[in-house]
Amino acid sequence: MKTIQILLIALLLASSATAQDNAKTLAPAKEYKVITIIESIVPMGLGRSRMVENTTEVNTAESTTGRTDGKTSGQGSVKRSDLKVDEFNETKLLNFYSGVGINFQNIASNDAMITARMNELSVDGWTLSFFATGVESKAGKDDSEGIYITRMVFTR
Repeated sequence: MKTIQILLIALLLASSATAQDNAKTLAPAKEYKVITIIESIVPMGLGRSRMVENTTEVNTAESTTGRTDGKTSGQGSVKRSDLKVDEFNETKLLNFYSGVGINFQNIASNDAMITARMNELSVDGWTLSFFATGVESKAGKDDSEGIYITRMVFTR
């Protein structure tokens, strides 16, 4: 009787491990999507604000080289022009500043456009996983140039 119990326990453990391995094998890989939002802080409509979304599949192996001694690199053989994608979506946004200062209507309008795109992605099964933001500006006394950038990473 004890031998049968031991065999049953061993059989259950083996089938459980096999089921877990199969679940890992059958689980779909995550898919990622990055959307970059650039909002100009240049006044008078002189800047260019956009929401940019890549639509091109790329192979990173074609642009990746290895180093064996820590110094010698094959990156010189990778041409910058080969890295550029030709197909992407570009949604026009408004600049943060007008001729007299911060334009809150422009900010609210950009928020509406960004929210609409996020809602569209949600309907398609995408989830916002994380985002990163930053500001680039000369920040001098008479600074009149700069951008506010947000990268949103979605998964499904």
